[in-house]
Amino acid sequence: MTAPLTPSQPPHHQPSNDPWQTAPHPAGATSPYGYEEDGPGMKNEVLQAVAVMVAVAVSGVLLGLLWLWLSPRVPLISDGRTVFLKDTEGEQAIGVDGTFTLLALGFGLVSGVVVFLLRKSGGVPLVAGLALGSLLGALLAWRAGIWLGPETDVVAHAKAVGKGVVFDAPLDLKAKGTLLAWPVAALAVHLGLTGLFGPRDPEPYPMPYGEPRGEAHPEGTGP
Repeated sequence: MTAPLTPSQPPHHQPSNDPWQTAPHPAGATSPYGYEEDGPGMKNEVLQAVAVMVAVAVSGVLLGLLWLWLSPRVPLISDGRTVFLKDTEGEQAIGVDGTFTLLALGFGLVSGVVVFLLRKSGGVPLVAGLALGSLLGALLAWRAGIWLGPETDVVAHAKAVGKGVVFDAPLDLKAKGTLLAWPVAALAVHLGLTGLFGPRDPEPYPMPYGEPRGEAHPEGTGP
């Protein structure tokens, strides 16, 4: 008499070979993929981004003062009826735009480096704060240079100084696209430094805790 053949029962607690099984993650982790979910961390990033935006924008006053100090003057003269350029072949107007552009590029370089050193982890809110703060800073510098510069009412200024007297033209930008020099430079420097020296993201899918691939199966069992 022979005993009936019964399928052998698999041992208890045998690790599963299911490749889609979710691996357990350490206690205290907020996500199985290695990143933190939205919460206090995101709020802190937004607050830091706002602080960066305000600080960078306020520094535009310094840019405006430097622009006012270093820009060439455009001389005007009046014959009592009309105001015209004293030097019609001069390039002072181009120099005004060029001075602002060079200063803005320098401020973009400095602001991008400083923001990266203060917070190397980066983040979308921080980059947005840097971009918006740089643009606001450029606008503030432009307006500050005009407010603190020569008289903007050319006709009234010409009447005040008198006929045949040379006076300075108002400080202004002919090419308004130069206002983008600061934010473009700041973003390029910050993103470049983040890509080269910033922290690397963890692996999105950690190795599951179970039987490693390629382990031999017990004798008598199929793949």
